[in-house]
Amino acid sequence: MPDPVSLLRPTYGDVSAVLSSLTVAEGWEPTGCAGWTPVDLGFHLLSDARRALVTLHTPADGPADTTAVDYWTAWRPPEPGDDEELWSTRIAASVHGGLTGIAGRYAETSAAAVVAAGRSDPEAFVHTQGRVLTVADFLSTLVVEAAVHHLDLVLRLDRPGPAAGPLPDAPPDGNR
Repeated sequence: MPDPVSLLRPTYGDVSAVLSSLTVAEGWEPTGCAGWTPVDLGFHLLSDARRALVTLHTPADGPADTTAVDYWTAWRPPEPGDDEELWSTRIAASVHGGLTGIAGRYAETSAAAVVAAGRSDPEAFVHTQGRVLTVADFLSTLVVEAAVHHLDLVLRLDRPGPAAGPLPDAPPDGNR
């Protein structure tokens, strides 16, 4: 298995490059996440980078109660008519200066998260979202989420998809 930090660095960097390359108009286009624009998705990704910083500085007693794979089993997509997350994300994103503000904050925060990840013991335990997992497994979840959302961002835009490392079977041009 590749070193998770060596995957996180380019994954976060690629997402940052896409976010900062978008025009204001492109920021309001649909994405692969139903109901979300690149502005909304950028804010969600910014929140993940912030969560990374918090989690990497929130040690937990072991053992882990989940792995990088099992972590995803608790996630469920919103039910039809459940617009609470969509609206709360849209409202929160709106106070961050639009796409330009979100892209700048994401670049800064994700870079700090990569530094914190590089300074962390991969075998240490951390706590996030009510779960305990190793730092290596936590970083793996961040890589997968950022890479999948990278695909969501570029689904209808003329931008490159994620590098092959995080999602080796994903098409490099972002087309599905």
